[in-house]
Amino acid sequence: MAKTTGVAPRLAEGLAIVLGTKGIPLRLRAWDGSEAGPEDAPVLEFRSRRALRRILWSPGQLGLSRAYVAGEIDAPGDVFASFAALSSTGKFAEPGPFPPLTVREKWTLLKTALRVGAIGPNPAPPPEESKVHRHGGRHSKSRDAAAISHHYDVGNDFYALVLGPSMVYSCAVWSDQSNGHDVPDSLEAAQEAKIDLVCRKLGLKPGMRVLDVGCGWGSFALHAAQRYGVEVVGVTLSNEQAGLARKRVADAGLTDRVDIRVQDYRDVDDGPFDAISSIGMSEHVGSEEITRYVSQLHGLLRPGARLLNHAISWNAGPTSPDPDSFIPRYVFPDGEMLSLAAMIGALESGGFEVLDVEALRRHYALTLRAWVRNLEEHWDEAVSASSPGRARVWRLYMAASALGFEGGLTGVNQVLVQRPGGGEPPLRRTGWM
Repeated sequence: MAKTTGVAPRLAEGLAIVLGTKGIPLRLRAWDGSEAGPEDAPVLEFRSRRALRRILWSPGQLGLSRAYVAGEIDAPGDVFASFAALSSTGKFAEPGPFPPLTVREKWTLLKTALRVGAIGPNPAPPPEESKVHRHGGRHSKSRDAAAISHHYDVGNDFYALVLGPSMVYSCAVWSDQSNGHDVPDSLEAAQEAKIDLVCRKLGLKPGMRVLDVGCGWGSFALHAAQRYGVEVVGVTLSNEQAGLARKRVADAGLTDRVDIRVQDYRDVDDGPFDAISSIGMSEHVGSEEITRYVSQLHGLLRPGARLLNHAISWNAGPTSPDPDSFIPRYVFPDGEMLSLAAMIGALESGGFEVLDVEALRRHYALTLRAWVRNLEEHWDEAVSASSPGRARVWRLYMAASALGFEGGLTGVNQVLVQRPGGGEPPLRRTGWM
């Protein structure tokens, strides 16, 4: 039977201070075996005093994230239930940066740390934390390359375990029968459905020349070349992605129709193209560069040609990016989600005509849950292919992101636009639906 006295009640008090709430909807389990909090609540386990020390030095999302990535905090049961309980409480429930602690709150948290023996120097961040700030100005080509490498060059074997055979790292499109969390579609079928939907929206036909911006491991390029008879130029900043994509292209016998490059989209100068796909790439562009992004893609398209921009959107209203939150420190350095309105505004201001907008928010929640399931089913292999910290980063990132999509904090949208000057688009969506 768990002890109800000891460290855990003190931890509960300290965590409540950090969260800005009177109580916590979690069952805390401390390193001395003691427990505190509602008995039927999801469990959050503090395995080491270092976890509280990290929170003392960084009292907010960053301190908690560092402790989780380092293995000093764990959610040993249902990760979705634990993270949902944590994220629905106090300061976590408010979008934007964590408000700083007051002097009184800092003093109370310090006394808590003293009582449980957690006082000490600030532990070094886990090695999985990003250091892209060392590579030049924000959204310079060198810094963007470093940011992409941080996220994508962590091992193709690791990504294969998480993403499955489709090797598609963006929102899948599930059928109408996919209700709740137990879905009849396979992840692979849902990803193929998404790729084919993009091909149809772009109106691909044999002989067309297509640019795939942020081509990943080449799944869209392969599908478009095989099924629609087009020529594809795929660009990525990830050397590991490009290497595997080229191998897949060669294995499929498509080297004459698919060209995979390690190249910044800003350096593509061999247009014009008959269509452009940008699937899950513009989140790396940011508000400072979105005008240039739109202008570059507009200039690479023939008059009358289409661009499909598939991107995550921020739905929680105007907030300032928090560079000390988990996502920019561990997952997407310098990444930025624009609102749907901002994205459409940038595309229209850049000379495009909007043809169609499709919201896929619920689809991404289902996709992320499928990825978490893959990761947990292959946990030991994933750790061997990367590191324990990297696997924990992904578990936290994907589970928290799924909850964000389910709660409407974030969305994902396919915006189909056309460069004016060519043929007219279909009168109805039946042209691609």
